[in-house]
Amino acid sequence: MLDVVRLRVLLAVARKGSVTAAAKELHYSQPSVSHHLARLEAETGARLVQRVGRGIRLTEAGWLLAERAAEIIGRLDDAAEELAAHVGLRTGRVRLAAFPSSLGTFVPRAVMALKAGHPGLRLDLTEAEPPQALRLLRAGRADVAVIFRYDDTAPEERGITMIPLLDDPSYLVADRPVDGDLAAHADASWIAGCERCRSHLLDVCARAGFVPRVSFTSDDIVAVQALVASGLGLTMLPGLALRAHRHPGVEVAEIAGSTRHVYAAVHGEPPHPPPTEALLHALRKSL
Repeated sequence: MLDVVRLRVLLAVARKGSVTAAAKELHYSQPSVSHHLARLEAETGARLVQRVGRGIRLTEAGWLLAERAAEIIGRLDDAAEELAAHVGLRTGRVRLAAFPSSLGTFVPRAVMALKAGHPGLRLDLTEAEPPQALRLLRAGRADVAVIFRYDDTAPEERGITMIPLLDDPSYLVADRPVDGDLAAHADASWIAGCERCRSHLLDVCARAGFVPRVSFTSDDIVAVQALVASGLGLTMLPGLALRAHRHPGVEVAEIAGSTRHVYAAVHGEPPHPPPTEALLHALRKSL
């Protein structure tokens, strides 16, 4: 039976054109390459290489075997990758960091789909606002981060791949019927949310011609809506937050031109490990 390692050596010599170059590609010594070629000739009973000056070239039999070796090794490598992917989805772990209103809406559907399709895959879930989720991603403590950003949010650091999931409109939230005209509420008290949401509130109000008087700050959407329902101020919330929880005592109106964009963020370029790809697929299908 032909030795696969020696077939790889022959293929490298055919591809590179010399023992020296083949040895460098394979990280072998030159004598080791020559030894493998000699053993392969002994196994096949055929002369596979011949000397030409100070170098070598493949004989007709050598080229024939090299062509078949390329096919065989290609199939073996494909099989190894497929098996690794299969094993990676039967066992292993994938870690997700996601902001609260995504956890209250579409993320649970994605988790259920992932578990149904890959019951042996362990999922670790962490609640985190986008800045913290991205820190976990960069530190290697999360494999996928579900984050959001506004058009006025500072660009994310290089090395992060952003996969669009959905666009999420913003709403003015009050204790009485309102329209989405922010300028009409320039004198009102406002309730701000997380760092990224607060920054967007200030930017949107600035475009409407005023600086909001922020009286309370909380990233808890239940608490924020309770404060609004009690008449303590107005706020701006995205649609996902209102889908996750809607206080019966609030009224909402969509704010034109204020949309946040939700992404699945991963570190580096594809292809990603099979568990990560499976989670990304589940997230996209959950919408």
